[in-house]
Amino acid sequence: MKKIDQPDLQNPPTEEAYFTADVVHFDRMIEHANGGVHYPLHPSTQYTYNSVADLINVFQGKSKGNSPYSRQGTPTTAVLEAKLAKIEEGCGAVAFATGMGAIAATFLTLVKAGDHIVVSEHLFGNTASFFNTLENLGILVTRVNATAVQNVAAAIQDNTRIVFVETVANPGTQVPDLMAIGELCEQLNIVYVVDNTILSAYLFKPKSVKASLVIHSLTKSAAGQGQVLGGVVIDTGLYDWQKYPNIFVNYRKGDASKWGLQQIRKKGLRDMGATLSSHAAHQISLGLETLAIRMQRSSATALTVARFLQQHPKVAKVYYPMLEDHNAYQQACRLFKAGSWLFSFELVDADQCLDFVDKLEVFIKATGLGDTRSLIIPVAHTIFWEMGAQKRQAMQISDGMLRVSIGLEESECLLGDLAQALG
Repeated sequence: MKKIDQPDLQNPPTEEAYFTADVVHFDRMIEHANGGVHYPLHPSTQYTYNSVADLINVFQGKSKGNSPYSRQGTPTTAVLEAKLAKIEEGCGAVAFATGMGAIAATFLTLVKAGDHIVVSEHLFGNTASFFNTLENLGILVTRVNATAVQNVAAAIQDNTRIVFVETVANPGTQVPDLMAIGELCEQLNIVYVVDNTILSAYLFKPKSVKASLVIHSLTKSAAGQGQVLGGVVIDTGLYDWQKYPNIFVNYRKGDASKWGLQQIRKKGLRDMGATLSSHAAHQISLGLETLAIRMQRSSATALTVARFLQQHPKVAKVYYPMLEDHNAYQQACRLFKAGSWLFSFELVDADQCLDFVDKLEVFIKATGLGDTRSLIIPVAHTIFWEMGAQKRQAMQISDGMLRVSIGLEESECLLGDLAQALG
């Protein structure tokens, strides 16, 4: 929305001031039948045209239109993609069935055997596992401590195509040297991919640190209710795809700013099939309407709970970027509106961590993130069990680390639950 009410001409509102207004009114700004305030749900798998010539032109990319077959998207997913591109200030987006689908499609379509990528060593377990799979396909992967840009710079090779980081690592909450890495990638013409799942576009926009592509697991912050899976890749418009060597000849046509996403859509959706359903897209769109409110609430509660745990004599360490003793505290305060819903902590007696979790009554023992309900899980015993003790140690994941995803409950409720379990 460009204008909601009469603005203060002396202090005009920024685009950010209307974040939620833009989202909740987005659908009705698109012309569609019957005037519904939400864009209609389109579950069809086929879409027809008035003439076969129109159908052929869409197939060949000569004109715009709904994909004749919904594996590449539907009108409903297209509206979600446009909405997500807007809130990340990007030039386009491609939605997927899951966040891992989005990550896999990005790398499997943009790199090939013999190429080299640099990734953070502090990554979500399934993402780290995916890069192990890439190595089996002949793609060279270097894992570095991305909290210092010099480590990334030292790993760059002549065949480096992509640098990949998460804005806040799960579960250790390490924060990469985001701006410096962006400047390095810009200087060297390397695609800079940032997973912004935990913070969301409301708390931080990777475009501000010169990211080329932004990835989200829409299951978490975006949808926000633990009911639907989804993922997305968003192009910020900052990278010149004419300079990227791996764009297929067939896609080097028309607007060069669309080449990267077009290849991801064609190869990642049409060829690989990780397609987001219209029903899931509709649910995620509804979740986006409350994104800002949920992120404000969960971030404030997370900070309150983290500070409580930090002062408790039975807690050894709390990992949350908005705590003053966190290594990235200054950077987090400079770049992020707030710290989001994720933090981790360790008990003084690590052997008691499982008994402690069992005593909790409000926190749910579950692996998800970004839900309306607060969740907790012992990390080493579950989502990072497969990688083994040696790799966990290298990632600074202790056997007693507990990961928390804060929901929308009142902070007093959560503090009381933690206090009785610790007691």
